[in-house]
Amino acid sequence: MPLDILALAAHRDDVEQTCGGTLLKMAERGYRTGILDLTQGEMGTRGTAEDRAREAAEAARILKASWRQALDIPDGRVENTWENRLKVVRVLREQRPRVLILPYWEGRHPDHYTASVLGYEAAFLAGLAKLDTSSQLSALSSQKPGVSSEFPGSTARPRQSSRSETSASTARPGQSSTSPEGAKQESPGRKSGDPSAIDRVPKGRHSDSLAPHRPFKIIYASLYRDVRPTFVVDITEQFETRFKSLMAYKSQFADQQAGSSIFPAQADIRARVESMARFYGMQAGVTYAEPFVQKEMGLIDDLLAIPVRSI
Repeated sequence: MPLDILALAAHRDDVEQTCGGTLLKMAERGYRTGILDLTQGEMGTRGTAEDRAREAAEAARILKASWRQALDIPDGRVENTWENRLKVVRVLREQRPRVLILPYWEGRHPDHYTASVLGYEAAFLAGLAKLDTSSQLSALSSQKPGVSSEFPGSTARPRQSSRSETSASTARPGQSSTSPEGAKQESPGRKSGDPSAIDRVPKGRHSDSLAPHRPFKIIYASLYRDVRPTFVVDITEQFETRFKSLMAYKSQFADQQAGSSIFPAQADIRARVESMARFYGMQAGVTYAEPFVQKEMGLIDDLLAIPVRSI
């Protein structure tokens, strides 16, 4: 089944820090959410890639994500190459999200801002009908596969799938994928007959290729940049669970000698996370919020429905 929302980030724990509350809120509303980590965290000062994999699975369960995968792009060397764009294109065509959340396009860490541009360009390429990723990525089959799964903690409402969707959901080697049995109810964001529903490419194309797909909306998680957000998402009810998902990364945030000069003490982490969420929440008249930027003009149908009072 397609995802409604996919958050892409460079490292395991990036999403939990910048938009985890939003993903949880959308999952609680019945949308299918997913997380794509470009790297596996092997260059992190603390912990190992195996530690991060276990912790990421637990964090995804806490956030009620339906799907999570880590690609094999080298940690610390996220580059906007043709090969890496094709890897992301394959995921976008397989998961077919309507909304794509990317990191903000400026930042301290090169992996973060490169992931933003890489994600945007891959989203564009994913819509090109003549781009056959299967043949171009065949050389990657011998590389270490990403890790993906469907998380049983998800509250997403399964949407009704067509015969073509069922055939297209067959897992690739190295990726596990399961679908809830007896799926009859549609996700509120993806109705049957939606042109973005999964389908195979036209007859005559390579059988392993999925049909082109571009996300309808791209937004940028801007928590760690000093920019005015286009909008914020109220995560007051999700804040505690979102914080719990971040603390699932014990290898990163438990007090230890490694990285002690650059990581905050565990006792200080909550205060930092809470102060930032309160800052953005205060600007919108709520307790906690997460900020986002969109590049497009906003569209309003009803002036009386605009939230957040002015005076």
